[in-house]
Amino acid sequence: MEESLQRLLDAETKAQEIHSKAEETRERMIQEALQEAKAKEGHFDLRIPELHQSFMEKAENRAEQTIAELKKRFNERHAQLREYAEVREEDALDAAFTVLVDPTADED
Repeated sequence: MEESLQRLLDAETKAQEIHSKAEETRERMIQEALQEAKAKEGHFDLRIPELHQSFMEKAENRAEQTIAELKKRFNERHAQLREYAEVREEDALDAAFTVLVDPTADED
């Protein structure tokens, strides 16, 4: 019976050693993961200015494109209005001349 007890004690000791090694391995893996996460966070923090600059460049490009499109539309609309004014100018001059020559002509 003493031999069985000794084997049980040996097995328990061995199980405790295995458990201790597993705990050490687990703790080491946790610490490594934490260090890796901190390193990646630090790397990301270093890249923030670069990311910000890239974002600002893209935003400026989009703003420039929008401004160019708005200028183009404005110029097109301005040209349309100028053409319309030129077409109507003759009619307006004729109407003004008619009123000046015969002020009662519009009383119909």
